[in-house]
Amino acid sequence: MHNTDLPNQIELPSSKQLLRSTIIAIVVAAVILITVVLPSEYGIDPTGIGRLLGLTQMGDIKMQLAAEAKKHSAASGTAPEQPASAPAVVATATPTPEPTPNMAQKSDTTTVTLKPNEGVEYKLEMSKGAKAKYEWTSADGPVNYNLHTDSAGGSHSYSKGTGAERDAGEITAVSDGYHGWFWRNRNSKDVTITLKTSGEYRSIKRMD
Repeated sequence: MHNTDLPNQIELPSSKQLLRSTIIAIVVAAVILITVVLPSEYGIDPTGIGRLLGLTQMGDIKMQLAAEAKKHSAASGTAPEQPASAPAVVATATPTPEPTPNMAQKSDTTTVTLKPNEGVEYKLEMSKGAKAKYEWTSADGPVNYNLHTDSAGGSHSYSKGTGAERDAGEITAVSDGYHGWFWRNRNSKDVTITLKTSGEYRSIKRMD
């Protein structure tokens, strides 16, 4: 077995070298913060590099969604939820095996046109545990959306996203009340949303 020689004094980094390495690391971290983190998370781009890389647009959308969620929750009296950068996986509660007597099997097709920066909300009136399938598409441009409920049982988001042209899935109501979609048109032209629903709900309603 060979013994490893201990490094001599010349091989060890000096205090000056350690200080220089520390300063370099701090500078690199600051550059990443200014050029990547601030534009992509908050839409703040003091250097202009974030916009060239497409990061500032991402941050703008996140901040818009956060503001819209806060405004919508303030109107409904619930706490705001943080926006997601991409559509989330649909989350469901434990389903009720059989629908209750007041849950009818329905199907509807709803069409609405949104002007630039206009938002709209449509919801299904459902009982806890009821299921409803849905599919929506946006013609002439993508939209930001949030599939959620603000009922007596509390606020819950099933899925949400930005820059989406379609979504489909199934809702299992986590509580009695209204469950549905909020869309926002961030394009410079009108878009038309077509929503198809079917399942255990009593009515579909535009929430003004």
